[in-house]
Amino acid sequence: MPISFKHLAVAAAVGFAVLPGIAHAETYSALAKQGYTTGKLTRGKSGAWGWVVANGEKKFFCRMKVASAYVNKKEMVSFTASGQMLKTNRATYDATIGGPDPNKPYLKDLQAGRVKAADVGGCAPLR
Repeated sequence: MPISFKHLAVAAAVGFAVLPGIAHAETYSALAKQGYTTGKLTRGKSGAWGWVVANGEKKFFCRMKVASAYVNKKEMVSFTASGQMLKTNRATYDATIGGPDPNKPYLKDLQAGRVKAADVGGCAPLR
C-alpha cells in the first residue's frame, strides 16, 4: 500500500513538533544568565573537555572551545581534537604571534570553572 503525500506531510509535521523537546541544546551565556553554576573542567562521555553547568534540577555538559591556554610565564598547553593536553613553550608561541594574547585563558581558570562565554561551545542536556 503506497503512502500518500498527505500522510507523509502529517507525519513529518508531528515529528518536527516533537523534536525540539528531545534535542534541546543551550548556549553557555543563556544558561549563565538563568543562574546556572559552572563546575570544574572535566571530560564528557565522549572524552571531550568541558564543564557541567547545573541549577539543581537540570544539568548540561558544555564543551570547551579553547585550543590552548597559558599555564604560567614559561608554559602553556594545547588541546588536541582527541582530547589530549600537550605542554608547549609559551615563549615560542608569544614570539610567533608578537606578544602575549590577552584573550587567552589560564589553565587554572578553566580547571576551576571560571570561564568566559567565548571559551565555551554548545551545551547539551545530561541524561
